[in-house]
Amino acid sequence: MALSSTRPTIGITMGDPLGIGPEILIKALDNPDIYSICRPIVLGDAGVLSRAVALVGASIELNPVSLPKNGLYSYKTIDFLKVSDLQPDGSLLSRPTPETGAAMEKYILTGIDLAMTNQINGLVTCPITKTAMKLAGSKFHGHTELLAHHTQTRNYAMMLSGDTLKVVLSTIHIPLSQVPDQLSVQNILQTIELTHTGLKDRFDIKSPCIGVAGLNPHAGEEQMFGPEETAVISPAISLAKDKGINVTGPLPPDTVFYQAANQRFDAVVCMYHDQGLIPFKLIHFKDGVNTTLGLPIIRTSVDHGTAYDIAWQGIADSLSLEQAIKMAAFQAVNTQRNHPL
Repeated sequence: MALSSTRPTIGITMGDPLGIGPEILIKALDNPDIYSICRPIVLGDAGVLSRAVALVGASIELNPVSLPKNGLYSYKTIDFLKVSDLQPDGSLLSRPTPETGAAMEKYILTGIDLAMTNQINGLVTCPITKTAMKLAGSKFHGHTELLAHHTQTRNYAMMLSGDTLKVVLSTIHIPLSQVPDQLSVQNILQTIELTHTGLKDRFDIKSPCIGVAGLNPHAGEEQMFGPEETAVISPAISLAKDKGINVTGPLPPDTVFYQAANQRFDAVVCMYHDQGLIPFKLIHFKDGVNTTLGLPIIRTSVDHGTAYDIAWQGIADSLSLEQAIKMAAFQAVNTQRNHPL
């Protein structure tokens, strides 16, 4: 297979050793399409990866390297950086432990360092569990907070992306009862701006069109069902329009996603987590990708968790990870085109 020397180098963290991350990683990299678009390098653990290869039954060689530039990047060979050294007999792989928590955080930190020093062009993260990270003494609740802290990023947003629908969240993991108090003109405007910039720079959409969902039924219906549309959402949209952004709303939440899925909007800015994720996962349950807008590095992730209930059984689906790798490579190429060094 003829491969281009300009393929972006994409780091992939192994994620929670107890979860499905190692398995889907091996399955994803047993796909020649991945090697045609990028040079993947795994940040993980030799013993765990070897067990995953055996579990999957793949005809793959593991190639340890000291630096990304030393990888072979050839199909049927997985280049990896040995970041942790968990027990090869699997004695640490029966339940979350401080050791597994420290390992999964170290994979992420290594990936951030490589991306920030331009040794890789993008980072893809396999799922982690907060329980083990807490046991290891981590002060972070998950990937996004850790990435933002270590890249010194203040303004960022979660986008869930697929071929049919893209949604971006103004608030993320908070109780529904707290959403109205957390919404402000500034944070909605910031989310719209991050969406606009991300669509242009990373998705190469020259003139993005963004829809903004209201918070309340019927987008408030002139405050009959709530004041948020008038008080904070509409002013944010007006300010975004003043900055030249093509944005429409606030739109009734029960119709805006249908319109976006039918190509009226390139993305929908949502007011809370499930408002965006319910329609998104209805369409993209298996192939959805999580990407973080606003970071100085490219980061994509699977749109699912560690799936302990099916982990290490050989039945996990790698499609979301494959899509995340492809999206990271796609974003890396677009970013280089739109912002050449």
